[in-house]
Amino acid sequence: MKILARQLTVDMYDCKNKDLSNYEDLRESLDMAMNMAGYTPIEVRAQLWNEEQAIIFILLQEGHAVVRTYPKLKYVASDVFICQEDGKPEKAIKALKKLMKPEKIRMTYLKRGDFGTVKDVKPRIKIRIAPLRPLRSIKNKGAKVIKTVARRIKL
Repeated sequence: MKILARQLTVDMYDCKNKDLSNYEDLRESLDMAMNMAGYTPIEVRAQLWNEEQAIIFILLQEGHAVVRTYPKLKYVASDVFICQEDGKPEKAIKALKKLMKPEKIRMTYLKRGDFGTVKDVKPRIKIRIAPLRPLRSIKNKGAKVIKTVARRIKL
């Protein structure tokens, strides 16, 4: 079965961009960066969160991208989700790396909707049904357990 989308999550450490808190400039720069990467931005929203973190959400015709900056830590967390089987979120990340200028980067790549075989999709549930016994049998077993425990405690 075909995959539905590709997702790339990226952590960028020790970013050299001085304007990580200037969310309006970041919004414009990311809009241009997505265009240069070959994607079509439909809407770009930016907001300052807790007066320290900038959040930029980019709705693309092909998917979406979310970028969250932490200026004091010089850290950027981003998520690019492209809703195409042959989509290349790496192109968006290249543009983002040029903008943020990180020293170190960590990426996690996910194939979304990769169902594999039908057997892989089915949930693995184990159900065990014990045979029903008369209530008297259960009471007798309980009494035996209590007597056994009482004897061992006396020893």
